[in-house]
Amino acid sequence: MAATQLQNNSFARIITMLRREKGVSQKAAADALGVSQALLSHYEKGIRECGLTFVLRASEYYGVSCDYLLGRSPEVSGKTISYNDMPEEDSSKKERIAPSDMMLQFNKKLINNAVSILFTLISRTKSQSLVKNASLYLMTGIYAAFRVVHLSNSNNDKLFFEIPEETAFAMCSASQGSLLANMVASAKGLKLGDADVCKETDETSITSTSLTDEFPATASAILNVVKNAEAHIQILTNADA
Repeated sequence: MAATQLQNNSFARIITMLRREKGVSQKAAADALGVSQALLSHYEKGIRECGLTFVLRASEYYGVSCDYLLGRSPEVSGKTISYNDMPEEDSSKKERIAPSDMMLQFNKKLINNAVSILFTLISRTKSQSLVKNASLYLMTGIYAAFRVVHLSNSNNDKLFFEIPEETAFAMCSASQGSLLANMVASAKGLKLGDADVCKETDETSITSTSLTDEFPATASAILNVVKNAEAHIQILTNADA
């Protein structure tokens, strides 16, 4: 899939999502944006491409940046995140980062801040099952990555781990698949065995704007994690097509 097509799909998805968040009908939005309902429907379905004038009008109507509308930025303000935008794990520690380590430190801060927000949101579901499965899911990913680093030096003792290398990584994938299935079931209110399910409340309502309002210093992290992960998934999907 071409990059322009991905951008078109992002625009269609985002203007539809914004209209729903605003709580207006397609007809009301079309009237406010100065187009027919049929044309707006085509824009929202990605059937037709709009011009710059409509993008600017939609940006003003929904109170977001053009870059956000076009899927170029995960933040409604259109801001591009930088290393210095994210808070330190320990504000008392201000270390000087060598240029060669900048990507590592940037991703470390991005993931740490995103995980902090994630667990805050998970706690609001009141589901111990989700807490347990999400925690194990992340731990398993860290475990697998740690084993890869361990492999990078042939002198490292394989007896450090109980599970043999030959099966460890396949078992990690299987474990994460099972944990993810359990999480999805809990989130959708499907009770599996003794596992509890998530409670749907106003506290669990999530939008880009609500995240930015509640976590002004760190929302960029989880928004960029979403964007980066989906970009990578789309690359894999396109490679298999």
